[in-house]
Amino acid sequence: RPRATGGLEPDASETKTSRGIEVMVCLDVSNSMLASSTDDDRGISRLQRSKHILEKLIDKMTNDKVGLIVFAGDAYTQLPITSDYISAKMFLNGITTDMVPTQGTAIGAALEMAMNSFTPNDDMGKAIVVITDGENFEDNAVEAAKRAASAGIQVDVIGLGTSRGARIPVGKDKYMINPMTGEEVVTRHDEETAAQIAKAGNGIYVNGASNSSIDAVDQKMDELEQGDFERKSFSPQSEQFPIFAFISLILLVIYSVTVTRKISWLKKYRFFTKEEEGGKK
Repeated sequence: RPRATGGLEPDASETKTSRGIEVMVCLDVSNSMLASSTDDDRGISRLQRSKHILEKLIDKMTNDKVGLIVFAGDAYTQLPITSDYISAKMFLNGITTDMVPTQGTAIGAALEMAMNSFTPNDDMGKAIVVITDGENFEDNAVEAAKRAASAGIQVDVIGLGTSRGARIPVGKDKYMINPMTGEEVVTRHDEETAAQIAKAGNGIYVNGASNSSIDAVDQKMDELEQGDFERKSFSPQSEQFPIFAFISLILLVIYSVTVTRKISWLKKYRFFTKEEEGGKK
C-alpha cells in the first residue's frame, strides 16, 4: 500500500485521534487444531472454527489495535500491533499448522511474546486473547498468565474441542498414529487448564462452541480502560499502487513477446560444461 501526500490536496491524509484498547491474539496452530471441534471426526476443524471466531471478534473492533501471534512448540509474531483490520484478516486467512516447525503447545511462550508486543502506552487497556484446545505440554502457562495480570494485562481464553476428543486427520480417511503404541491419537479439549489460565490472567474462559462466546469476550474487554492514540487515514488520492501495477503490466507484456533464444553475442561463451568420467571437465 504505497502512499504519498506531497503535491496532493490537503485532505489527502489526516491524523485522527482515536480511543481504544490493544489486543494481542495468540492462536494455537499445533497439529491438534486439525482435529474436529465437535465429537464428529468430520466436523469443522478447531483451526477453522478459531479463524471464524477471530474474524467475528475483529469485526467488533472499531478503534482498537490488534496483533496476532501463532504458536505450537514455539511462538512467532504473525502481525505486529496495528489498527489495520483488513491486513489482520488477510494474515488470518493464510494461517496453517505448517507455520510453526516445532510441534507442541507452548501457551506460556505465546503469552510472554504477547506481553512484549504491546506499545509502551500505560494509559491504554491491554488484553491477550488465547484461542486453543488447552492441551499445554511445553511450559507453565498459568504462571505466565499471572505475570501478565500483574502487569495490568487481561488474559482471556477461548477453548476449542470437546472432552470426548477427536482424531487428528493426516489425509483422506487417515488419522495420526502414535508411533509408541501404534494407536490413533485422540486429542481432547483441556477445559480445566484453559479456565485456570484465564482465572490467573484476571480474564474469562469461554467455550468456542457457544454462540455467545464472542460477545462474552468482547464485553469483558469493554471493561478495560480506553486510551488515546493517533492514526493516519488516507484518501484514495494518496494511493500510489497503480503506478507499480502499470510498470508490472508493461514488464509482463515485454516478457510475453520476447523470443526465448540465446543472445547472439553470448553464444561464444560456455558457462557450464559437462562432468566427464574421472572427475575431469
